[in-house]
Amino acid sequence: MGKTGVGRALARRYGVPVVEADDIVEALLAVTLPEHLPEVHVWRTHPEAARQDPESVVERQIAIARALAPAIDAVVANHVGTDTPVILEGDYILPGPATPAGPVRAVFLHEDDEAQVTANYLRREPEAGPQRHRARVSVLYGRWLAAQARAVGVPVVAPRPWQDLAGRVAEAASAFHLPSTLGTCTR
Repeated sequence: MGKTGVGRALARRYGVPVVEADDIVEALLAVTLPEHLPEVHVWRTHPEAARQDPESVVERQIAIARALAPAIDAVVANHVGTDTPVILEGDYILPGPATPAGPVRAVFLHEDDEAQVTANYLRREPEAGPQRHRARVSVLYGRWLAAQARAVGVPVVAPRPWQDLAGRVAEAASAFHLPSTLGTCTR
């Protein structure tokens, strides 16, 4: 179970919907041009960029996350303002909206084992074969994201063991603080 699976499990537990950051990305891609949001369009305008060295790809991932932050923050603010709890999950969510004194709970997942991430991708996408480069990028980006979360006091949870992940994430979110709105859950 990864971020999407735990997001769905928590949504069932709390009776709230899941909003996927990928849907926000797709909406922005549909209504903007590359010159308006070049970072968000980068994988479509420069698909070769995904094959650069892992550190360069991570830099692009970070730039994309930062470019998406205002849109994601707007979604969070809308749900807080309307007192409509939601689970928001995805790779590009930053810990910014979550603070211990604020109305948003956040927990970030981070798998630091490249071999495990490679195995996860192979299980999900067997036709692609082992995706070691992608796994390396995921681990490096995850390390950066985990450091960002920890820097502002947001819990970071290891996804394994998977059997009790949803419970551990719920416990970490409750320990973070006890607001009325659920927030981000990401890599």
